Amino acid sequence: MSVPASQHSASGIDSGGAIVPLAMIGGGQMALALAEGFCRAGLLTPADITVYDPVPAARDRLAARIPGIGLAPSAAAAVAGAGMVFLAVKPQHVVAAAAEFAAALPSGATVVSIVAGLSMDSLQTLLGSRRIIRVMPNTPCLVGKGVSALCRSPEVPAEAASQAARLLGAVGSVHQVDEHLLDAVTGLSGSGPGFVALVVEALADGGVKAGLPRALALALATETLSGTAALITETGEHPAQIKDRVASPGGTTIAGLAVLEQRAVRAALIDAVVAAADRARALGQRSSASG
Repeated sequence: MSVPASQHSASGIDSGGAIVPLAMIGGGQMALALAEGFCRAGLLTPADITVYDPVPAARDRLAARIPGIGLAPSAAAAVAGAGMVFLAVKPQHVVAAAAEFAAALPSGATVVSIVAGLSMDSLQTLLGSRRIIRVMPNTPCLVGKGVSALCRSPEVPAEAASQAARLLGAVGSVHQVDEHLLDAVTGLSGSGPGFVALVVEALADGGVKAGLPRALALALATETLSGTAALITETGEHPAQIKDRVASPGGTTIAGLAVLEQRAVRAALIDAVVAAADRARALGQRSSASG
């Protein structure tokens, strides 16, 4: 869905315009989701955002989805004069990207990194800046239902941290965490949409095997998942309480749960989160070493 510039205010995130213009290095799906969310919420206008991505297809997608967004010819040009810079590249590209714009980074700018696994210390070394915020968002940001966890270096002013949190709040919920937790966050909420999508697909396939039409099975699976998540969130009950309430003696649910336990589904999901967290940690170490 495109975001017309006319829908938004021209004042930036606050009356002082402290972070305008905002730069993005990397214009992939996550950068697109964030930029759309910022504009949709009226926190920024497309003209407040300048993006650099070397891939023509990414630039074309940004221009089509967010008319009026700035497209810079280089990373250095993108960050010139920026108050906040979102670093949205893959871990294997971060060293090259940092080398392209570090020298042009304004001294008062805050860098918001969504690079998985790369520590604030490593980012500070690569960029020559102490003002770093690390964020782990996830793909539901694309529909405004994401979850982001963030931490900041001591040099980041409280106002800049608040602004970053407010921007991220435009695409979902935001949690403040200590940096040592971010790899685990990556394993759970960062990679979690992939795990949840697999579960939804499997539930829908089960419905089809039991005789349901494919479209109905998928609708029932997705709506059951979102409804159960809302039930847990709104009641504050432990998931085990929800499960036990549904699992009546000798009933259908307990029969299905017994199969899940026999197939070690619970253990597999736990191990998947830990494996993803370990991989995030390894990617960060590799990026740091290559720098």
